[in-house]
Amino acid sequence: MRSLFIVLLSLFVTNTFAQKAEYLIVITSDGVRWQDVFTGLDTTIANNKKYHEGDSTALRQKFYADAFNQRRQMLMPFLWSTIAAKGQIYGNRTLHNYVNNANPYWFSYPGYSEIFTGFVDTAVNSNDYMPNPNITVLEYLQQQPAFHNKVAAFGAWSAFDRILNEKRSGIPVMSGYDATAPFNATKTQLLLDKMLAETYRPWGTEECLDVFTHHNAMNYLKEKKPDVLYISYGETDEWAHAGKYASYLKAINQVDKWIAEIWDFVQHDPKYKNKTAILITTDHGRGDENKDEWTSHGAKIKGANEIWMALLGPGIKPLGELNKPQQHYQQQAAQTMAEILGVSFKAKHPVAPALPFNQ
Repeated sequence: MRSLFIVLLSLFVTNTFAQKAEYLIVITSDGVRWQDVFTGLDTTIANNKKYHEGDSTALRQKFYADAFNQRRQMLMPFLWSTIAAKGQIYGNRTLHNYVNNANPYWFSYPGYSEIFTGFVDTAVNSNDYMPNPNITVLEYLQQQPAFHNKVAAFGAWSAFDRILNEKRSGIPVMSGYDATAPFNATKTQLLLDKMLAETYRPWGTEECLDVFTHHNAMNYLKEKKPDVLYISYGETDEWAHAGKYASYLKAINQVDKWIAEIWDFVQHDPKYKNKTAILITTDHGRGDENKDEWTSHGAKIKGANEIWMALLGPGIKPLGELNKPQQHYQQQAAQTMAEILGVSFKAKHPVAPALPFNQ
């Protein structure tokens, strides 16, 4: 009897992690350093009056503890509770688990292009680059009958119209100050669009505050129920460039709370419950060896090619924080997204293999 129980339990576990997700939510937060994700607040930066925004005491009270695992839990509680327990987190270089940009530029457009196309096109070398000539995994899914017109994207940065090639792909891409009402004309959406149009614009017309990106995406998720949704937050990068470490950490903390809200919604919605996976990553890293370079990235900044990823959902083994030596690359994200959904992403260009999330 005991042997039969063990066999049945083994079959249950095998089937649980062999299953694929039916729906996928991809989330990025721009320029979030792996150092902050895995060790929390950096006291060297937080204690520097150039960066703590005039109140190092308040910053330490909110995010400091003696142990690094407590600091990171304070900064990203959802990541280090739910995902660490039930999903996978890649990129802790102190454990020799590496994730890097494969592209040689280490800034945003090339990074996002690598994430979604699954390969490095060295011609994509500017944030002002034209509409992406390469097919993304989102466009590929949009072309498949099972996902046609069930893919959508929201990004704080206006460049996502070009990165995801909205015109060619046919995917609704609501980026920057785009109105969402044409795709979802509810009373709530009309109010959100009005607020977005009238709000303070700290970064001009290129990027909106994350609160609008998040609530527009959440409203779309609840009302339109897409099968594949991409959400990109941008304040983490903007506050870092401005040298505002307190605001940068608060933005990371807020993104973690929003991811928790998204997960709570899908786990209580009849369509999405136990059928939805999430993939979280970033477009590039930042400097660290020279602490003053934490505000910067690009090919001249050592360490700006060091990133991280996290996965959660059906078919993803609960390995938690990966603690064995591995080398992975940003370009593996695209095929990972596809394989989570039980699809193989194929394009005219090469596509890197998926992360070993179900092995």
